[in-house]
Amino acid sequence: MLRKILAVLYTASLLGANPALAGDVSSLLEGDMKKLAMAEEPIALPEAVFLDATDGEHALADWQGKWVVLNFWATWCAPCRKEMPSLDRLQAAMPELVVLPVATGRNAVEGIERFYAEAGVTALPVLRDPQSALAREMGVMGLPVTLIVNPDGEEVARLIGDAEWDSDSAKAVLAELMK
Repeated sequence: MLRKILAVLYTASLLGANPALAGDVSSLLEGDMKKLAMAEEPIALPEAVFLDATDGEHALADWQGKWVVLNFWATWCAPCRKEMPSLDRLQAAMPELVVLPVATGRNAVEGIERFYAEAGVTALPVLRDPQSALAREMGVMGLPVTLIVNPDGEEVARLIGDAEWDSDSAKAVLAELMK
């Protein structure tokens, strides 16, 4: 029960964020990026662990020092499947950031790999949150959800729903945040 309350409060803090504090980014929010909620202040993230394709454990701290686009998705989620190729193209277009798609819930490695092959996803790792522990701790209440994480490992923005992550608007927003 406490986790549910914390998840709701966590999400509410993001939705109440003041886009004016995002500086020049607010003027770049076009198309799908209009759904991007900027955090009023960077938000510390939990240290929950997620798994790779061989059950190796990883934490977000593994990518500290880099900008991260952290996407929560599932193989059974139609909007997730629609946006995944754009995340793959984003990773190829902007190698200076890290795109981490974390399959949340029951997603077999074989199913993820099969989907990647069918969708032509080649630049993204297979990562899993089989018990949805990381997703719950981050207040993810539906899929897909994408977080923008700064080099200090803090959430600075969140987009609920799917988006074209390789659009000119998305790349402009990300480039501005990375300045």
